Amino acid sequence: MNQEQLVAIHKNNAGDIISFQTSSGRIISYRKALQEASSGWITGVNINETEDGSLALLAENGQTFEQFPDIY
Repeated sequence: MNQEQLVAIHKNNAGDIISFQTSSGRIISYRKALQEASSGWITGVNINETEDGSLALLAENGQTFEQFPDIY
């Protein structure tokens, strides 16, 4: 299995992360990143359940994604 990591982010006008760039250069949606992280294709992240029951990605090393560079 070729595992990737998330290396950059893209936010919408409201400041929400909507997509990621992977270590192989792919641009994937937040939802796709959640799916791939849960199946083991993306490493270096944790999946957390929020108070409303939805799933969210968290950087595994304690950093926030805010420290990641912007894709564009």
